[in-house]
This record gives sequence, C-alpha cells and structure tokens, in this order.
Amino acid sequence: MDLPSDNRLAAAVVAHRGRVLLVRRSETERFLPRVWGVPCGKLDPDESPGAGVLRELKEETGLLGEVLRKVGESSFVSRYRGHEVKNWQDNFLVRPLTFDVSLPLPDQEYRWLAPADIRTVEIDDYNRDIVEQAFSATAFSSWR
Repeated sequence: MDLPSDNRLAAAVVAHRGRVLLVRRSETERFLPRVWGVPCGKLDPDESPGAGVLRELKEETGLLGEVLRKVGESSFVSRYRGHEVKNWQDNFLVRPLTFDVSLPLPDQEYRWLAPADIRTVEIDDYNRDIVEQAFSATAFSSWR
C-alpha cells in the first residue's frame, strides 16, 4: 500500500473590499465534508507554494488571483487509511483578478463575508485562524 509522506499545501485567503471568500466543501469530501473554509490544496511535486496557491484557487473556484503576501504557516495531522500524515501549509493573502466563482461540485456554496461574519457559517477553528491571520492589522490594513 502506497502511503503519503508529509503533505505540502497552500491556502488562499481571497479578500476583496474587506470581505473574504469562503467555500463550503462538498458532502462527498473525505476530509471535513460540508465545512466552510478557504480554497486550499496539495502542492504538486517541485511546485512553489505561491504558484500552487494560484493553481488551487483556479481549480477550486475558477478565479484568477494575485498573491499579495504570505501571511503565515500552519500545520495539522490528518489520517489516511489509519496512518497519521503531517500537513505543512503556507497561507497567502490573495487579491482576486476575476470574480465569476465557479465551483466544481453542485452541492458546494460560496460566500463573501466580512471578518465579523465568519462565525455565521460552519467553519472549523483551523480555517478561522487562517482568515484571522490574514486579516490581522499588519497583514490586511495596508491594502484595504
């Protein structure tokens, strides 16, 4: 059986006019089904986190974006076929260049929410922390 080693990921906190884009995962997802979060995914081998976050944004939302800055790093442990997998994630603040969101699965949703409204959807602590990291005074106020 082929088990994944550590995973490298990149997450896009897509912000526009003081709001952040959140996407609800499909009910068919193995990991956190129907939970809201930021677009995120695994990097391809030898892919830079900056390039990977823009590729994942396009795949998951149909949007094109521009990385404004890296806002932090995070990590978590997940389980795959009964084995622990360590996940290392770079988190980026991204400015959208297009706005026509197109989600891959029909049971997904998206919303543009102000930081104060993040808790109105079922978002896990991990994704909420990533959004708060990006909307901190040092990372966000300079381009509002």
